[in-house]
Amino acid sequence: MRPVQPMKSILLILAVCLPVSLPVRAGGGLSPEQQALNLASFDQVWTTVRDRHFDPSLGGLDWDAIREELRPRVAAAADEEAARGVLQEMLSRLGQSHFNIIPAELYESMALAGGAGSRDGISGLDVLVIKDAALVTRGRDDSPAAQLGIQPGWQVLTIGGEDVAPLLAKIKDRFAGASWRDGVMASVLRQRLAGAPGESIGVTFLDGDGERVDKEITLAAEKGEKRQFGFLPPVHVHMDAHRVDDAIGYVSFNMFLDPSRLMPIYDQAMTDFMSDDGIIIDVRGNPGGLPGMVTGMIGWLARDKTSYLGTMHMRGTELKVIVNRRLETYTGPVAVLVDELSGSAAELFAGGLKDLDRARLFGTRTMGAVLPSVVEALPNGDKFQFAIAGYETCNGETLEGRGVVPHVELKPSRADLLAGRDPVLEAAIAWVHETRKP
Repeated sequence: MRPVQPMKSILLILAVCLPVSLPVRAGGGLSPEQQALNLASFDQVWTTVRDRHFDPSLGGLDWDAIREELRPRVAAAADEEAARGVLQEMLSRLGQSHFNIIPAELYESMALAGGAGSRDGISGLDVLVIKDAALVTRGRDDSPAAQLGIQPGWQVLTIGGEDVAPLLAKIKDRFAGASWRDGVMASVLRQRLAGAPGESIGVTFLDGDGERVDKEITLAAEKGEKRQFGFLPPVHVHMDAHRVDDAIGYVSFNMFLDPSRLMPIYDQAMTDFMSDDGIIIDVRGNPGGLPGMVTGMIGWLARDKTSYLGTMHMRGTELKVIVNRRLETYTGPVAVLVDELSGSAAELFAGGLKDLDRARLFGTRTMGAVLPSVVEALPNGDKFQFAIAGYETCNGETLEGRGVVPHVELKPSRADLLAGRDPVLEAAIAWVHETRKP
């Protein structure tokens, strides 16, 4: 067993693989060439899982029988969406996260840097599904949504003329029983609220007075630096570090990515907060990234020089995830904020600090999608994301399909949001005041 090195691990938003959110290629029917490419793609996916899955038994699945069952359906598929759906069905038999088919059209629209098809434009709306309603949560004060007067707590009824309720019901049924169901619902909505900078999206809301409000939101460029990792589409990465309630450090970042830029910012924040009453680290909405950043960030907070977070089980080997402890560490109270969109590396981070008894977690259960993965190209132009390792915490627990349960489970109500309150952050601040050193 050896220490883990930085790996090509990131959680791609699961919504990109939903039939409810996919664009369809123009034209009817498939040419013989397209059918051949789809069959070659099926064979590549099937063989990759057979030969490279971290569990050689595939959980007891008869993988040969699955191939015999599903390959003819790919050959008979009437269009690209149908063929893609068969591949995704095959992967769903594994019952694990990070096994996804990323449609070529969606990948290309996400990958274009500016120009037609770019996905760099954002509305500034953060949306969560609370009691089956899509509600606006936190947002930037300078965002297009805020400038139009859209408030936290408003319910999203339609996006681009599409009713949200049937869409959420379809996702809820498709992912019934999956730990990442709520995260997928929120991800699909956020995907629909993105597009090219300057593009307009019509959204209908139910405001705090129960009135329907129509808004035309002109998308603005996403903040942060754009970075691309391997075959993954480029994403904008940003971090915020400041103080809340006078003497409590607060750090928030949207992904564990771009370490050359984010780690110096994080390191400086930890140095600045070294004498503060407490530190709050907010990974709500953070879908994951590089585990090497997790071990470095926890190193500022760990007490034990020999701390480790868990073990990654790969085919033929095991990697122990060791904390990169700093010479000087923060010893005061640490709170971590999580929600159903906290996935992958964010779960390693929150769960690791919890297992080390080094932080108190506030919010909702995390996504339960922690498997490290890579992305490869398929012959038909789609991309294939697949997990390369299983993960077990230092306490011998499995987070995949279960998630990290916070010490204090809190989810904002619509009344909280309409009142401009963040009860999760408020609870963390109150706890720091109760436990801080004299």
